[in-house]
Amino acid sequence: MDLRHSARSLDLQRRVSEFLTEVVYPAEAEFHKQESANRSAGTPFRTPAVLAGIKQEARNRGLWNLFLPDEKFGAGLSVSDYAPLAELSGRSSSIAPEAMNCSAPDTGNMELLAMFGSQQQHEHWLMPLLDGEIRSCFCMTEPAVASSDATNIATTITADGDSYRIDGRKWWSTGAMRPECKLAIVMGVSDPAADRHARHSMILVPLDSEGVTIRRSTTVFGYDDGPHGGHGDITFSDVRVPAQNLLGGRGAGFAMAQARLGPGRIHHCMRVLGVAERALDLMIERSSDRIAFGSPLARQGVVREWIAESRLAIEQARLLVLKAAWLIDNVGVRQATTEIAAIKVAAPRAASYVVDRAIQTFGGAGVSQDTPLAEMWAGLRTLHLADGPDEVHLRSIARAELARVKTARHAAAG
Repeated sequence: MDLRHSARSLDLQRRVSEFLTEVVYPAEAEFHKQESANRSAGTPFRTPAVLAGIKQEARNRGLWNLFLPDEKFGAGLSVSDYAPLAELSGRSSSIAPEAMNCSAPDTGNMELLAMFGSQQQHEHWLMPLLDGEIRSCFCMTEPAVASSDATNIATTITADGDSYRIDGRKWWSTGAMRPECKLAIVMGVSDPAADRHARHSMILVPLDSEGVTIRRSTTVFGYDDGPHGGHGDITFSDVRVPAQNLLGGRGAGFAMAQARLGPGRIHHCMRVLGVAERALDLMIERSSDRIAFGSPLARQGVVREWIAESRLAIEQARLLVLKAAWLIDNVGVRQATTEIAAIKVAAPRAASYVVDRAIQTFGGAGVSQDTPLAEMWAGLRTLHLADGPDEVHLRSIARAELARVKTARHAAAG
């Protein structure tokens, strides 16, 4: 297993680092100032205007759509080569991912459209998304069922002549509240009598369709995620779209969701390690400058232990994520399912520890709006639930381990 990055990836890492230092970090204060002004004006989901110039600079520097491995649509980087770029973007998670058109949920939606979309769907939806002209949301989770088991999804997608009718309610549809969000990819039951993994389909629903009602945005520990479009709670009531809006094959929704989540989890996990690295930097700076009981906090044994444990947690999680990325590149998503499940637990766990220790180092400032740490913590806490709760991934890992031992015993018994 070779975890070295290609020369191209190393060059992009250098360029992304320069972009962060020269453009993104200096713009963070203005971004949050405009975010606050939008909220005060009653338009919390309006994109801060400063982001437009940052996006253009990213395009000028060739740092646009780096996430797509398909050279026809994106940079053509392997998952392993994109992973460190995702981590770097996570160091400024409010700005950098979207500035490079590499933010969720649009990345996953563009991957779905690139892999499974028709030519018409490419032209109508994928190309505007790749150009950053519109945004999208992904409607999978539902409030009325245990969505940790995706086969529970109850929204219906019913064939009706040359169209489909969609009925149901979704929530946690990230990005749905922003004015630029024009498309929802909706997962629902199209074939209720089929096998539990062949009952669901995905369909493209313009958000201005009759019968689509965005009820509200759910908050995360009080944060509305305004600049990123919030988290929509959406009702679909007798919504009708043309049959050509079906994405991929009928009944293929579950398989497509798994295809979307594999590389997407690498992106998520590396971004959260970028968050952890930023938090560790802040912890070190604070502990070096803050004096308590006659000496800098960094001289306190417990704080040094936090710093050391944070570095261990980040390095261990990063190596596991890079292993999973290597497996996806070399043997495919199916053969990397255990590692993908493992990183979904390990990376948020590691990052949550680092951010929590950073908050403790900052004291009262760590839970206030004067540092990014409180918002970092809130976002990381949701990742113990998003894309499947930790317990589901641990269940999958345990099942694979038990099967491995059982197979080995049978082989030994002859």
